[in-house]
Amino acid sequence: MFKRLETDHESDRRVVRLRFEHQEILASPGDSVAAALLSASVPRFRDAAISGEPRAPYCMMGVCFECLVEIDGIANQQACLVTVREGMAVRRQRGARDIR
Repeated sequence: MFKRLETDHESDRRVVRLRFEHQEILASPGDSVAAALLSASVPRFRDAAISGEPRAPYCMMGVCFECLVEIDGIANQQACLVTVREGMAVRRQRGARDIR
């Protein structure tokens, strides 16, 4: 689906590890969560609130809200706007958001 462009110094590249559901994802420092998940071939980030249809990033700039995920237990995070951090836990957002 998406593939990271190789560089001359690919072997020297630093890695950030995060978890998506039960899968370890390797990302580059500075990647957004959305870019890291797409590079790892994750096809679905959330389920639509009404229909339950699978959704994934669309605009990659924070306008469409299709990339909503739960990050470290906090729901409604836009994956395209959050930079990866070592050890972060990311989960799919399922259904309608909880308004409290």
